Amino acid sequence: MYGIFSYDIAQPRLGYKRNNAVLDLEVVALLGFFSDLDLDPSVFAQPTLNAFIALGRSVHRLVGQRIRDLLADSEATLVNVHDQVLIPLDRTTLYLPVQISNYTDFYAGIHHAENVGKLFRPDAEPLLPNYRHLPVGYHGRASSIVVSGTPVHRPTGPFLGPDQRPVFGPTQALDLELELGLIIGKANPQGKAVPVGEAEDYIFGITLFNDWSARDIQRWEYQPLGPFLGKNFASSLSAWVIPFDELEPFRVDGPVQEPVPLPYLRSTRPGHFDLTLEIWLQTGDLPPQRISQTNARHLYWSFAQLVAHHTVNGCNLVVGDVLATGTISGTQRDSFGSLLELSWNGARPLMLADSSSRTFLQDGDTITLRGYGYIDGHQLTLGDVVGTIQPNT
Repeated sequence: MYGIFSYDIAQPRLGYKRNNAVLDLEVVALLGFFSDLDLDPSVFAQPTLNAFIALGRSVHRLVGQRIRDLLADSEATLVNVHDQVLIPLDRTTLYLPVQISNYTDFYAGIHHAENVGKLFRPDAEPLLPNYRHLPVGYHGRASSIVVSGTPVHRPTGPFLGPDQRPVFGPTQALDLELELGLIIGKANPQGKAVPVGEAEDYIFGITLFNDWSARDIQRWEYQPLGPFLGKNFASSLSAWVIPFDELEPFRVDGPVQEPVPLPYLRSTRPGHFDLTLEIWLQTGDLPPQRISQTNARHLYWSFAQLVAHHTVNGCNLVVGDVLATGTISGTQRDSFGSLLELSWNGARPLMLADSSSRTFLQDGDTITLRGYGYIDGHQLTLGDVVGTIQPNT
């Protein structure tokens, strides 16, 4: 996994995480381990991954293979420089991995969409008529995306009080959303759509993503233009990005799409991935408790379809853009990707190990998102996303 880190007096630079250590790619380059790849070592001395990402997938593959070779036989190849290039994770400070110019949040988790429809529109069909025809999405706020570990302050805003009259104050329904974030690795010119068959070439990698949500504010404001204050206060991104190539062993068929999408969204190649995703909640002095486990294969729309739809009108993506999938829920209560669903909007409180309960997040609660894959001897672990709720001040 690639990320940006610093340690001791060293400035932020590119690193590659392995277990509980980070390989300092700037030092690796300066020591000549990439010299035959014709790379300027300064690309690894940047405070974001953007310049490295812009080099293209062919370069990423060469660098990735060299890193794997070095780490596979580190006792021999790195024996004299081990302490210079492998930095213990607990000595590091981590940063947002990319400079994010634009952020789009999709709604590609069909089970989440159905649940929200049942809760917010109980007298109507759960899915709106367009849902199975196109990947619904909206433009989010890039400036408030923070790296994992950053505290999240309880937001304020207008919402309906118990008597159904508007009030203003700290949200009483602070929630999380378990999502994946696609990091765009290649720009398309404005006016040129990305074909669905080429769309994966535009994805550098993926991360876990938490789209924090104030449900009471969201419910009051979202019609007719969608969420605003209920979402734009904070989203949390993992410090580590999994290169897209590493997902290949986990590729699977997605759900049957019925009706068949329009031609610009049709693909014959399986475009989903078998990745287990989890939500862990820590309250007070108790150890973290897993409250949900789901899978990325529950997404209705594939990563490639999200990119193709985003650009079909000529919209230009740029390197470092984040496209989030939307909340990923399964079909059972213990696989739902938000507290809105897990507590059924507060009607069925979530019981915890100490017999306390939660409907929505309280101050001091810590949420951790985790993800991993195991298949045919292949193992993949995504970087955690952690956030602790701070009181409104």
